[in-house]
Amino acid sequence: MTANTVGRLCFRNVNVLAPMVRVGTLPTRLLSLDYGADIVYSEELIDIKMAQCQRVVNDVLETVDFVAPDERVMFRTCKKEKDRVVFQMVGYTQEPSLSAMENDVAAIDVNMGCPKEYSTKGGMGAALLSDPDKIEAILRTLVKGVSKPVTCKIRILPTLEDTLSLVKRIENTGVAAIAVHGRLKDERPRHPVHCDFIQAIAEAVSIPVIANGGSLDRVKAHADIEEFRKATGASSVMIARAAMWNPSVFRSQGLLSVEEVMEEYLKYAIRYDNHAFNTKYCLCQMLRDKVESPLGKQLKSAQTNEDICEGYGLQEYYKKTQAELQARREAIQTNHNHPDQPVLDGDVTTMRVKFERREYPGEFSPKMFLLEWSRKENLEQPRYETVQRSQDRAFQSMVTMTGKKYRSTLWEKSKKYAEQASAIVCLRVLGLPEGRAGEEYSGLVGKRKREEKSNEMPDEEDTTTYFGARKRHLDTALPGDLIL
Repeated sequence: MTANTVGRLCFRNVNVLAPMVRVGTLPTRLLSLDYGADIVYSEELIDIKMAQCQRVVNDVLETVDFVAPDERVMFRTCKKEKDRVVFQMVGYTQEPSLSAMENDVAAIDVNMGCPKEYSTKGGMGAALLSDPDKIEAILRTLVKGVSKPVTCKIRILPTLEDTLSLVKRIENTGVAAIAVHGRLKDERPRHPVHCDFIQAIAEAVSIPVIANGGSLDRVKAHADIEEFRKATGASSVMIARAAMWNPSVFRSQGLLSVEEVMEEYLKYAIRYDNHAFNTKYCLCQMLRDKVESPLGKQLKSAQTNEDICEGYGLQEYYKKTQAELQARREAIQTNHNHPDQPVLDGDVTTMRVKFERREYPGEFSPKMFLLEWSRKENLEQPRYETVQRSQDRAFQSMVTMTGKKYRSTLWEKSKKYAEQASAIVCLRVLGLPEGRAGEEYSGLVGKRKREEKSNEMPDEEDTTTYFGARKRHLDTALPGDLIL
């Protein structure tokens, strides 16, 4: 079984970690994948808060972090889960909060089923169920606006007729799948899950239906997952509390002891510098009724991840991991002392470059140099994609040249400056002139001058310019010249 089909996430015949507030952070997601989950959902995050975040590549942890203005990490992800993590948001604004993140996740989900007050206030979460027009508008906008699959998670409505009407409207928006928690918004885990509603939904739509809500009375071990799928007729199954209590529920070989699972969870928490309070919370959920045991009391009194490690006998692992992270931190600092070195961020080549207009006093800007060179070499012209950061309205641009992408890690005050900075990165990596003050003459001529010279018949040797001699850099500059 695979969660990927031709590069896009497949939602059929998969076992899924449900979105859970405070639980669905990176350590739980990675551990669930280790034990056999095909897809993992993030905890629900409020869209307008994410719109204020800055995307930061954390070279020490080897993660991508979305950091709030108060420096809190709102969402952390890594390469291991990139093709299988679904980012779940609650609420939707017109701000471009997803444009900076969609390339770091496999899909986007809208929470339309959470009954908690923090979700329903402002008409979000399960409050959306009473406004089908708004649901349809949100989903159509997202499906049209992002390149990754869009899904949504709902609860059932009081009548089957209304529920089926809603899911058919949702299907028509173009979403890739729909997750259904088989309870009304006022029902709680003690109420039985309505498998008959989920089954009717699965029969009424052609898109994958992911059944959710069976953890207490239906799903306690891996074998129960398939039974729940059959009982609901759904394409796939989403597990919440059973995975919160013991993520090895995804393990086809059977459950592991909670003690062993907690140790493996804690290793991920240390490796990825998870916040200590979140680590404590997740471990307490696994302890359940043993939270008042000596281990539970020691856990609750811990203030740091190091304190937590003492209770689990993982002091040496903590020290070893911290030493490795410190060594990586020092190596990165050494590289930062050479800011002209390009660094690969995913499939984008980055450099720490700022466009200073006074350093380019000539007739041609870096963008013009890149454009004229592409024309001379009969290459596709450079394409620029620019995003704007909401908190300070700064800009960052990425240029694509012959299928390769280049970007400055610094943000600029204007879209034009951001594009110039990305052009400089591209030119420097390719070893081309950029028009900087003091640079040797490049032989660059503008379009009008080229046309004036087109009627002349120069010697073949005279037409060989500095630019023509540099075309080979497109194939040879990457990846060997990069710091990985």
